Amino acid sequence: MTHLFSPLRLRELTLRNRIAISPMCTYSATDGVANDFHLAHYGRFALGGAGLVMLEATATAPEGRISHGDLGLWDDAQIEPLARIASLVKAQGGAVGIQLCHAGRKAARQRPWHGNGPLGAEDLALRGESGWPLVSPSAIPFGADYETPSALEETDISAVMQQFVDAAGRANAAGFDVVELHVAHGFLLHSFMSPVTNHREDAFGGDFQERHRFPLQVVAAVRQAWPADHPLFARVSALDGVDGGRSFDETLAFSRELGRVGVDVIDCSSGGIGGHSASTAGGGGPRSYGFQLPYAERIRRETGVASMAVGLITEPELADSAIADGRADLIAIGRQALVNPNWPLHAEAALGRHDPAAPFQNWPEQYGWWLNGRQKIINAMR
Repeated sequence: MTHLFSPLRLRELTLRNRIAISPMCTYSATDGVANDFHLAHYGRFALGGAGLVMLEATATAPEGRISHGDLGLWDDAQIEPLARIASLVKAQGGAVGIQLCHAGRKAARQRPWHGNGPLGAEDLALRGESGWPLVSPSAIPFGADYETPSALEETDISAVMQQFVDAAGRANAAGFDVVELHVAHGFLLHSFMSPVTNHREDAFGGDFQERHRFPLQVVAAVRQAWPADHPLFARVSALDGVDGGRSFDETLAFSRELGRVGVDVIDCSSGGIGGHSASTAGGGGPRSYGFQLPYAERIRRETGVASMAVGLITEPELADSAIADGRADLIAIGRQALVNPNWPLHAEAALGRHDPAAPFQNWPEQYGWWLNGRQKIINAMR
């Protein structure tokens, strides 16, 4: 038994293995509604044997989208297409999760393959007279070609929190097993936490406790609304990676608070406030394979909260050793899964978890029966 393929119990959910598909934006929705592309895209990961298939960043409000193509859960009409995806993943033996996000000051952009630039007049017209309002803790733009956001009023903060709670309710109605809150990468909740982007002088800005107050309120409110037997994840940026940004010690303190309010797994990423990431828990340096594993290891060890590692974990041996050595509880595969949606099934073979006479026994039965038949012929010819 390899460690990577041992089951993991989180509340009343048991994952068949420790491999998760990381949330990866596809920018392919219309008005936040999933379509056949999403069904095929996530379905192939379910067929590929992942223990948890996590859907991409899904906006809690129209103005919270990174682009016009983002998935959304601000309207009941968005539930049914997502329910089809959730049902498909679970029918193949996997668990299914969804990442809830508000892009904040990083919203209202073109899709990446259209240049990732600011929206044009025609795009903004789709949102009516109000355009596409950007909000943030403080009126600080993300970059030179980004619109300056409006600082959220205290009266608006509670409305944003309710949007997350309502989206989690719709995720439950759609049949998701896991909700992950995006508290990273410079999006709205993360931007409250960073001194680079939060210059407020009220109860939601200032020292560590004040800057982290709103994100923790959101997490606590979602945890209360999300079924008690369903796990709740949170993605964090362990380091801002810019001068004056959050330290890893702050991330450790925040992670302890996340565990206290009921987060079950902390998804460990980095950067996003200024578009940078760091390669080790000490900060700086070039990226390397498993470059964010030190974050997951220290959070798991020093806070007692389970962690998920992500970032250039491309080889089964590295993923397996990370679980075996107690560096993480889950391994999230991203771009490598785009290259090879069957990565988990191939990892089983690479780690020796197969019968040489029937190496495809754990593949979907619609494939495995005849692939194993072919293997018998090959073995007989040797």
